[in-house]
Order: sequence, then C-alpha cells, then structure tokens
Amino acid sequence: MFDVAAFRENLAVARARAPHARVWAVVKANAYGHGLERAVRALEAADGLALLDLADAVRLRESGVTKPILLLEGVFAGDDLHAVAEHGLTIVVHDAEQIAMLEGAGLPARVAVYLKMNSGMNRLGFAPGEYRQVFERLARSPVVAGITLMTHFADADETRGVAEALKRFEAASAPIEAPRSLANSAAILRYPETQGDWVRAGIMLYGCSPFADVPAAALGLRPVMTLASELIGVRVLEPGDRVGYGGAFVADRPMPIGVVACGYADGYPRHAPTGTPVLVNGQRTRTIGRVSMDMLTVDLAGLPEAGVGTPVTLWGEGLSCDEVAVAAGTVSYELLCGLTPRVTQIERG
Repeated sequence: MFDVAAFRENLAVARARAPHARVWAVVKANAYGHGLERAVRALEAADGLALLDLADAVRLRESGVTKPILLLEGVFAGDDLHAVAEHGLTIVVHDAEQIAMLEGAGLPARVAVYLKMNSGMNRLGFAPGEYRQVFERLARSPVVAGITLMTHFADADETRGVAEALKRFEAASAPIEAPRSLANSAAILRYPETQGDWVRAGIMLYGCSPFADVPAAALGLRPVMTLASELIGVRVLEPGDRVGYGGAFVADRPMPIGVVACGYADGYPRHAPTGTPVLVNGQRTRTIGRVSMDMLTVDLAGLPEAGVGTPVTLWGEGLSCDEVAVAAGTVSYELLCGLTPRVTQIERG
C-alpha cells in the first residue's frame, strides 16, 4: 500500500527545513521502489525532479512534465546529449570526458549543467584543485546554458558530519559566482548551513530516516510504503521442533507460530534473522527461522486471537522500514528498492 498523502507531507518537511532553497525531489530507482509516475504525481509541488536514467527523463517529458529534470550522473554517450537538449534536461558533469562530449556534440540548444566536485566521497566529481578551471571552461562553452555548483556529502548521516567536506567545497568554490546544490536528506535535516540554492531530498520523501540514531517519526516523516500481508497458517510447536529451511529456529517451549504469505520473492530480505520485528494485527512480535521465497514465520505467543487471515505488517505504517532494515543488517533504501513486481500495489490518499 502506498500512502500518497505522505509524499506531500514529507515534501513539506523538506521545505520547512530548507525554507530558502528550491527542492529537487529525487525519484531515481523507480522512485526508490515506489513507482516513478506515482511519485511524480504526488510530488508535483517539488521544484524539480532528479533521477538517473535518460529514458525515464524523456518519458516524463513526453507525459507532460515541464518542471526541471536533473540527470544525477549526466550522460555517458555523446548521442544522448541530443535527447538532453531536445527535452530541456539538466545534466551533472563530473569528468573531463563529459565536457568533451558536450563541446563536440553540435547541439541545437544549450544545456544547463551541474558541475560536481569530489569533496571526499571519492566516487564522481572533479578534484577541488581543478574545480575553478573546469568551471571556467564550461562557462566559455557556447552550449552551456548555466552552471550550478554541486557536491555530495559522504558523512552527512554519520557522526563525522560535513565540516571537512564543506570546507573543501567552500574553499574551491568561493571565487565562483553561481548557484549551489549540496544538501541531501541528511544534510537538509541536520546541517542548515549546507542548504544553498537547491536541496536534493531523497530518502526523507519516502518517510524513512537517513540517521541510524533518529527515527523517522521524530523528524516528522511518515512512511509512504507499507508492505502488508496476512497469516495463511497457524500451528503450535512443541519443545525441540524446528522451523523452516535448515531448522535455524528450534522451539524451547510449546509456542504458537504463524505462516505469513510474504518472502524474498516479494522483496522481504532473506537475510532477516529471527527477531526481526513484525506487526500481527497491529501488535508487535518477531519473525522466527529463515525467510523463504514465498513465506516467513512469526511468533504468535501472546496473540491468542491471531488466525488465518489475520493482517500482518512487514514494514511501513506502525513499523518503520528503518527498524526492519537495522534488524536485517541493511538500510531502508535497499528494502524499499527491492519490492518486486508481483506485490499487489494499492494507493491511498
């Protein structure tokens, strides 16, 4: 189930935290598994949309989306630049080869550019020492419509924070007069000094926290996605009975268990261990044993009313995806993006 009203509420939180900046709504990876078109409709109040795939950007333009669209990794072939120019897209430029493609593409229209600096992530971006020179090269180009300065923080969600990266960015970009875009969700929520002219709201729009130590609800965020199912079987274990493949769980006392119609083929993490939280009829309990392709099992001790057909929430409303992710040794981003096509999708709000 997707609570589309929660999208709008979470966007409002981003705006309240960055009141002087415009907001890119990051909708990459099929809007973090939530459905690109669904997210774009719900986030119509965002100032722009940021994603990765050129085909998705073109599809949005052809569907009538007129607001700015940013390609977060730019393009990787010169021929793609003609589609960028034709559809009025903005591209990130992060290496010299992309600049050379721009200069040699013979474009029919100018293209807006985000110039990315590597401030410590060490993935994409120009080194601080070459940043001004690269900016000046782009500024001279007749095919560049405008330049926004950009970086991406490696530790905005960690205790190390953004101080060192921000220092590098500011030192290298200080002489340059141009708009700036630095803040991801974590920086929007924790470091107001990074807001600049455009912020890039990602995981917060989907109702999850970027911080391991702060729950989403404490940040005013609501989950958009709820993964729900029901019990399809109930049985009572005797002491010594094992559950599931490999018998990873062994009962030490008589106990009722339930079988839930959900497994890793639906996107639930196979590596989630015994003890991962789950809600049965709104009451908190735990998974037991290994997650199977189509089923998982839950502890029904203290839940005498639970039976076949009783609703189960795997994550979402009432149980943050963040908490499930921590129990499974991963992050909410992975769980949200892992939802599979066989899951029935229902919209609310």
